Amino acid sequence: MKRKFGIAGIGDLLATAILVAVSCVAIMPFLFMAGASLMPGSDVTAIPYRWIPDKPLWSNYYRALKGSDGSWIYLRNILNSFIVATTVATSSVLLASSVGYGLAKFKFKGRNIVFMGIMSTMMIPFEAVMIPLYLTAVKLGLQDTYAGLILPFLTSAFGVFLMRQYLLGFPEELLDAARIDGCSEPAIFRRIVFKNATPAVATLAILAFRGQWDNLLWPLLITHSERLKTIPSYIVRYTADLTADEGTLMAVAVIAALPVFVLFFSMSKYFLQGAGVYTGSKT
Repeated sequence: MKRKFGIAGIGDLLATAILVAVSCVAIMPFLFMAGASLMPGSDVTAIPYRWIPDKPLWSNYYRALKGSDGSWIYLRNILNSFIVATTVATSSVLLASSVGYGLAKFKFKGRNIVFMGIMSTMMIPFEAVMIPLYLTAVKLGLQDTYAGLILPFLTSAFGVFLMRQYLLGFPEELLDAARIDGCSEPAIFRRIVFKNATPAVATLAILAFRGQWDNLLWPLLITHSERLKTIPSYIVRYTADLTADEGTLMAVAVIAALPVFVLFFSMSKYFLQGAGVYTGSKT
């Protein structure tokens, strides 16, 4: 027994060491970004690189928000990203959870065919439908509007898959008891199912929010006005500015990354619980 315990202990120690090493490698770019955002541009490119700035240059953040042209357009772009990402995350949660609930708990003819049809759309890359989607948006007059940024991403096949897999394991007894008590199906979904699916809901909300917060291609295509562009579009424009230095550019990146970090760490408990969805039933 002692020998087995010793081997197991060594294995746990080795696994922990590997995880710590991988975590350090993964977090290193973020530490670099945070440190470089407080340095002048010459220090960011200096060799050897100093991870801790001699004197924090907080004015980089002021210049990042103000912009090289002094328009403060980055604040508007941050607001645009927040509106789009929040709306898409909310709609994804509501629509995907309701569709996932129907596919998981209601038996009807062709249910599996409907599910496989939804899943098949995940095999189509966005680039393949981007031009037809853009032409449709132009004909509908959705260019340079919030509707044009939001409508194509109201829900996703992945969200339906995530919620269906989670709700397959939801206890049927609770649903039957609610029906016996005279509760309607919408009320059952709202009061019982949705409130008890917090891990999956939080996971989907985080992924949907991050997906739109980082979305560059579609906003770059559908918007032309600087006041309707999002954070990734601003970063692209800022990197092309010859007057921008590396320190200010890192400050722009830190500001862009901060909301996602806050969202993830504030909901990390539910996000990690939602990771167990992939071990659910597949029937």
